[in-house]
Amino acid sequence: MESEQLEVLDFLQRHLPFTALPEDTLHEVARAIDVRYFKADSSILTFGEPAHNWFIVRSGAVEIFRRDGTLYNRLTEGGHFGEAGLLQQRRQVRFPAHALEDTLLYVLPGEMFIDLFEQHEAFADLVEVEDHSRLRTVVSKSEQANELMSASVESLLVRGAVIADPTLSVSAAAARMTEEGVSSLLIIEADAPVGIITDRDIRTRAVAHSMALDKPVREIMTEQLVTVRHDHLAFEAMNIMMRNNVHHLPVLKHQQAIGVLSLSDIIRYESRNSLFVVGRIFHQQNVDDLAALTEEVQASFVRMVREDFSAKIIGSAMAAIGRSFKQRLLELGEAELGPPPIPYCFLALGSMARQEQLIVTDQDNAMILDNRFDPVRHDAYFAALAKFVSDGLARCGYPYCTGEVMATNPKWRQPLSVWQGYFKTWIESPTAASLLDSSIFFDLDGVHGRTEFAETLRVLIAKTAKGNSRFLASMARNALQRTPPIGFFKEFVVEPDGRHTRAINLKRRGTAPLTDLIRVHALAIGSRSRNSFDRVADIIKAGILPNGRGQDLHDALEFISMARARNHANEITSGQQADNSIEPDMLSDFERKSLRDAFLILGNAQKFLKFRYQPGRLN
Repeated sequence: MESEQLEVLDFLQRHLPFTALPEDTLHEVARAIDVRYFKADSSILTFGEPAHNWFIVRSGAVEIFRRDGTLYNRLTEGGHFGEAGLLQQRRQVRFPAHALEDTLLYVLPGEMFIDLFEQHEAFADLVEVEDHSRLRTVVSKSEQANELMSASVESLLVRGAVIADPTLSVSAAAARMTEEGVSSLLIIEADAPVGIITDRDIRTRAVAHSMALDKPVREIMTEQLVTVRHDHLAFEAMNIMMRNNVHHLPVLKHQQAIGVLSLSDIIRYESRNSLFVVGRIFHQQNVDDLAALTEEVQASFVRMVREDFSAKIIGSAMAAIGRSFKQRLLELGEAELGPPPIPYCFLALGSMARQEQLIVTDQDNAMILDNRFDPVRHDAYFAALAKFVSDGLARCGYPYCTGEVMATNPKWRQPLSVWQGYFKTWIESPTAASLLDSSIFFDLDGVHGRTEFAETLRVLIAKTAKGNSRFLASMARNALQRTPPIGFFKEFVVEPDGRHTRAINLKRRGTAPLTDLIRVHALAIGSRSRNSFDRVADIIKAGILPNGRGQDLHDALEFISMARARNHANEITSGQQADNSIEPDMLSDFERKSLRDAFLILGNAQKFLKFRYQPGRLN
């Protein structure tokens, strides 16, 4: 070995992760290393270029950046970088690198690094540690890539609502709108919104008719308010505007107006995304036309996965599409059957209610009927409407629920008072057996009709479940029935599943038990959030988990959900029937290790759940 190689060997022997390698392997590494010099302020790696090598800082300083240009890490002697690109299947640089000062680097060929990573577990683990949690890095990168697509209605609001009293004169209202730089005023009376006026109303209802401008705005305001919920997505708000021919939507949060969303806000947003499937759903005139959109739905899903949208964004978008199918089918059903004899609310349950829907999903739904419901007079209508919707959903790619959790089942087509009785029984007199089949109802969302019925049930759940140790213990016991597929020695436990012989069902063994345990924590703190990621945020805020465990749950759910989504997209693209099973042997080593990390987080979270929720224990 030459003197320069001996110097390299001495360096390696003093620094992690090389101290984990056998001596003979270290000699091979030292002989393979090349030395490169970079002047201060020069580029070392640029995003997207082919990843050929792994780098170790011999002297100097290197800054590592995220794709959006923000600083990710700063490395000095002994630091290493380049592994993220080498461990991806596409072998492209993911984190650009820049020499902060004159820098000397040791450069190891990528193929040799891969060999070391795959053959030496201790070395691989140390590289992971140096990477400051691979799972967090992978997850945060996908979340940052497409923040725009996750834009909720609330996030688009640039200010609170500009409000006025109904007695304000038209001229004063026009002056206030000019002064505030807004195109609408929300009219408030007794702390409640009673109407809205826009600049167009002033022109068409007052000025065009030579109306005296000292008249109160009450005389020209629109009283039948069309509103949107704060947590709806931007394109859902757009469709509400289109369907109701309005350009301004008061935004409600917990029944309180927090702002007004205008068409210009939507246009600004819409110009930066291309998800138009929802709009097309509401233009279809029959079930055949709706069913014909199935391929477009799949194409939208695949596009979002290919463009690295986060699981939360994809889940929200697919749930919005599913919700839109339900809403349009209900409109068509009412047109065919006539107007409903009494008010009702059509519910989405499970993953659609949580806004975590992917492409492989069945239909879970129910109906809440007005308390004036008379089975003899009314049930034939709602049974026919439920069948119309359920059959239509099946035509549109949402199979019937094998457990018959559908509004076609009379048990799940009941008045509000009966539903309140269901939940009181489940919560106040719980048994593990009764909750096993009813846990899906704790994720509910009103998608059509009197959606306040659904809100009434959510308030009831949040109020009565919090602090009920017997109920929470029963829910926790059910949440522990599905365990992660990790063996005693942390290896994957595979099983035959469908056409797969050595597979893991990512839903049954991953996302389902994760959402189950997150739901238990959310119920324990009285959270009214429906989305699991939002629930985790509430749980972290409540401080009931050990430090860092909430973020771990978030990352594990994101990674396993995205593994499911990528698997679905790959199977759709290759013309196969998408399912939830994945064969670990088909993953890269990097992906297998990240998946294992996520399952270990799930396993630890289940241990904590079992410890925390026990009958009679104060939670």
